[in-house]
Amino acid sequence: MADILHRVGIRSSAGEVYRALTGVDGLADWWTADTRGEGDEVGGVLRFRFGAGGFDMKVLELVPGKRVLWEVVDGPEEWLGTHVAWDLSEAEEYTVVLFRHEGWKEPVEFMHHCSTKWAVYLLSLKSLIETGKGAPDPHDIKIDNWN
Repeated sequence: MADILHRVGIRSSAGEVYRALTGVDGLADWWTADTRGEGDEVGGVLRFRFGAGGFDMKVLELVPGKRVLWEVVDGPEEWLGTHVAWDLSEAEEYTVVLFRHEGWKEPVEFMHHCSTKWAVYLLSLKSLIETGKGAPDPHDIKIDNWN
């Protein structure tokens, strides 16, 4: 198994970061403008759509201000059954986000692409919270023909 791992500090409270990870409006402001579903309750399903396709995530765990865990239940074959985890901790004026997209069967080329895009979107999350403006799809940085 292979995992995508990232760490980013966001000048904000953990509660504010948590809200941006669980509220549909917050998710739409930094990841993809086409976000629907229920992200603020365990068992809810979030639907994220992009120009190149989309993903459905089932909410498995929510610990306010601390942790969000999703399972990919629909999307590209490489993503099915993988988990997306967000662990939050506060350090001085920052919230540290430890991000994991875990459970990839193997590190295929698409995983490399997704790792870069997750970094792009984590910086969009940081920008949204620190400046009030994120760069969700379709306004994100395009990195290749997969977008």
